[in-house]
Amino acid sequence: NLSPPGGGMRDHLQRPDAPASGRFLSPETAYLQAMRLRLATWNINSVRPRGELIGRMVDEIAPDVLCLQEIKCQTAEFPTRMFEDLGFNHFRIAGQKGWHGVAIASRYPIEDTAPLDVCREGHARCVGARVAGVDIHNFYIPAGGDVPDRALNKKFDHKLDFYETLTAALAKRDPRAPLVVTGDLNVAPGEFDVWNHRYMSKIVSHTPVEIEAFRALEASLGFTNLMREAVPEPEKLASWWSYRAADFRQSNRGLLLDHILVTPGLRDAAFHTGKVVAKIHDDVRGWDKPSDHAPVTADFMI
Repeated sequence: NLSPPGGGMRDHLQRPDAPASGRFLSPETAYLQAMRLRLATWNINSVRPRGELIGRMVDEIAPDVLCLQEIKCQTAEFPTRMFEDLGFNHFRIAGQKGWHGVAIASRYPIEDTAPLDVCREGHARCVGARVAGVDIHNFYIPAGGDVPDRALNKKFDHKLDFYETLTAALAKRDPRAPLVVTGDLNVAPGEFDVWNHRYMSKIVSHTPVEIEAFRALEASLGFTNLMREAVPEPEKLASWWSYRAADFRQSNRGLLLDHILVTPGLRDAAFHTGKVVAKIHDDVRGWDKPSDHAPVTADFMI
């Protein structure tokens, strides 16, 4: 039961004068008018084997723009037909053989935007698109290996270099322009974004130097972290749980690694109801054959 564009949760596209029978604006019509845009970010951990999972997620959560990380396929191997059957007809894909890879699938037309290709290793970790006038940049930032020392660990140095290069590039942009930085950013920056702050402070993803890099990125354009606006500290949040735990909820050792950051130019669109509407869909983590990440969504009035 895969809803076409306009199905599922997409009551936000209903015409103000439509009868109760439930007629909806088509994507083409809505694109030309004010609309609520639901953006989702999801580290899918290999896109091709997860068609059933993706179909259920789209049906139940109804994203308009889906930013995927770790697609783990080459660009030409991305299953565009599957996404077209789900109502996504517009794509930007950066794939590579076997590893990494990012993609943006959209119900609405996509335009090119100035790229932010900041990976020094040339990995497929960055892809950008403009949808409804909003620049969306989707990242899979390096995890950084096990040793939190850039002198001893090339992977950790790569991670910090990625953050530093991206921060410098963003600082040259106009903060008044509507721009999203999203994806698996592989840092849990807050004390309540990890299951145990004291323990995790020595573990890659929550070390002081990584948190400093994340905060510098946020400061570059005055970004707002929408998930933390929707659910302030001290409530704990997580979007990733290790496969090692038989029951991820019982283990409860999650990390908030997946983020949606917006510039001041997009704050009004994000606060269109007076507060941010954002959610971690952690129930998806409990579905059959899941990714180890849960999707994160945020709604905008564009």
